[in-house]
Amino acid sequence: MKKHLPNTLTCINLLCGCLALTFIFRGDLVIGAYLIGIAAVADFFDGLLARALRVSSPIGKDLDSLADMVSFGVVPGAIMYKLLIEAMELGPGHGDFELPSLMLFLPCLGFVISIFSALRLAKFNNDTRQTTSFIGLPTPACTLVVASLPLILANDTFGLTSIILNQWLLVGLAVVLSGLLVAELPLFALKFKNLRWLGNRRRFIFVALALGLVIWLRAAGVPVAVLLYVLLSVPGRVRSRDGVEPSPSSPQ
Repeated sequence: MKKHLPNTLTCINLLCGCLALTFIFRGDLVIGAYLIGIAAVADFFDGLLARALRVSSPIGKDLDSLADMVSFGVVPGAIMYKLLIEAMELGPGHGDFELPSLMLFLPCLGFVISIFSALRLAKFNNDTRQTTSFIGLPTPACTLVVASLPLILANDTFGLTSIILNQWLLVGLAVVLSGLLVAELPLFALKFKNLRWLGNRRRFIFVALALGLVIWLRAAGVPVAVLLYVLLSVPGRVRSRDGVEPSPSSPQ
């Protein structure tokens, strides 16, 4: 029975991704973003539970990748697609002239994230260096950045609406996130094998700072937290080159 518990959480992840898509294409990006938040929690705990129960299987690994492709691959592309449509509708001069035909395809660039998420997941499944760490930005981290944008817009206390709803900034963000997904960038994984400070120092520091940022900045704290995640990974990479500690891809 216990071997099915992690897969149950994976299926909850998948269900939330499917439901998020229905709300996103109805135009309710906020509920879609909250559902993806639940999917991210389920995705975190399915791995944690599998390690705690010491159960794993090829089916569980494949199921996790398939669920992630929906929740953290298709969904962020759909959110970016809808945001680009909204940005174009609010763009300067909209309604005064007809958009060029090629510009009508601009929102489709949001799905570049979905394509690179698929590449990222396929790479992860076949890269033996990523057993205890990551090479490239994990798909949930990328998705949380994208999903935070509708939440920021819904309660814009910092006056970021005009910045976020800029079609070229959104395209640029999609390209940057897509590049980070497949970049040869070593990042530590939030995989707690135990709750001891030794061996988990960076993880505990990151979790504490990330929670503080989200409490302080709300949804706007999510992109900052992901940037912090990347920056906190850099010291470990530098020290590994100097021979002080193992490389991020080595068992820790």
